[in-house]
Amino acid sequence: MKEKPMPTVEKTTVDTNKTVVFDAADSARHSNVDFTGTGGNLEIQNLSPHHPIALTVSGNFGKNISNVLTFSAQDHLSTSKSTVSYNKFTKTTVITLENAHGKFLGTITLHGNVYDLGGWHHHGTTVPLSRIASFNHNHQATVCFLADSQISTPTGTVAVQDLRAGDEVLVHNNAGTQPAALIWAGKAQCTVNPALPDDMAGWPVRIVENAIAPGVPNQDLLITAEHCLFLNGGFVPVRMLVNGVSIFYDKSISSYEYYHIEAPNHAVIMANGVLTESYLDTGNRSSFVSDGNVVRIGEIPKSWQEDAAAPLYVARDKVEPLFKQIMARLPEGARKPAAETTQAPQLRLKTASGATIWPANSQNNTYNFILPPHTQSVHLLSRTSRPADIIGPYVDDRRNLGVAVADITLLSGRKRHAITAHLQAEKPEGWYETEQTNCAWTNGNAELPLTTQHMQEGFCMLSIKVQAAGPYLQEDSAEQTITAKTA
Repeated sequence: MKEKPMPTVEKTTVDTNKTVVFDAADSARHSNVDFTGTGGNLEIQNLSPHHPIALTVSGNFGKNISNVLTFSAQDHLSTSKSTVSYNKFTKTTVITLENAHGKFLGTITLHGNVYDLGGWHHHGTTVPLSRIASFNHNHQATVCFLADSQISTPTGTVAVQDLRAGDEVLVHNNAGTQPAALIWAGKAQCTVNPALPDDMAGWPVRIVENAIAPGVPNQDLLITAEHCLFLNGGFVPVRMLVNGVSIFYDKSISSYEYYHIEAPNHAVIMANGVLTESYLDTGNRSSFVSDGNVVRIGEIPKSWQEDAAAPLYVARDKVEPLFKQIMARLPEGARKPAAETTQAPQLRLKTASGATIWPANSQNNTYNFILPPHTQSVHLLSRTSRPADIIGPYVDDRRNLGVAVADITLLSGRKRHAITAHLQAEKPEGWYETEQTNCAWTNGNAELPLTTQHMQEGFCMLSIKVQAAGPYLQEDSAEQTITAKTA
């Protein structure tokens, strides 16, 4: 049921299965909203730069909870210009609303790290509102078709952008091929961020004709990197099959619209002769504009474990054989040569003042650094590499790994002190969680606090034992070397 617009009060409650209208033009624009149950909806209307809102949301709101915020398309809320940020000091998530012209519409403050925004930035992490799904609990990104992908339907193929809710498509399952009516069709805009790795930058993936098998696809297919193909009984993200020749990131396309279609259940469908997937709402529906033209924030996402039409294949033993089968179809001489690598980690420290300290010496993978007096913390910097780049895209590990650090010892005066902050369950920023207790990997820029009472008036020596490092891509290393030398 839908209640009348809220009067001008400082606090309102959204109960189970209730929709409460918040009129930004008439309601108290500095308000507290409390979600007390589930299935509630705060419908925000009449956003305007002339009267920006400042809402604080409390109660049952966040991932895996079915309460939502909705915004009318008439207010021209831009999910690409609006941002979501988490401040680790105030422990709040702030959604900053802007319209398509970049005009400020207000803020919505949520308690806690609602969307699991990570990162090592000093004040937290900020992402576009449209990218919330990329940082959700399942760490999954948008999975979509680009325009003109030909979807198989009972009456023939139809371009994906021409499909609407209620139209039928053909779905494939153990019982054969059957029609299913779409319950949702959405689209969104992507602008590539070339500063990110290719598989995260937003470049579309082009699967060339006959790449997988004769007639598969029957013409080039353009999809987003996380979109899955149905192969050998499971779904494989296409990013894990990129070989740079027959399946590659098409860098001639830096801005595009993408589309997705949803059947009553997650399903295997066909596009350009390739078996692929329909939309599975794992939490990113708010990234799209649908026929209803409503932006939604919040609600219960589905999961691959419980709702997928087939298993998700990301394990190396499942994906690598498929990758090699596709590679075997390439003409002789078409394969790209392996990238050059280096093993040198280029380990160094950076102080709070910004000074760079290089090792005084190193032996047997132990690096010794001379620290100036009163140094209370440093950052451990190094080259980085991703296993998905070094080994192959069929390895589903896209962490930027710096070095694996074991023992750290601080020699102050005549005393040796073990530094173990990186081995604790609660690690400083820049250290990856691990099940190992004797070492931890950095992300290339790891904070290392030093116990203040151990720091004397004179110089100290910090010894760092590196358990593992590299290899690192040579092209990345060259850029990192320039950065390091000019730091």
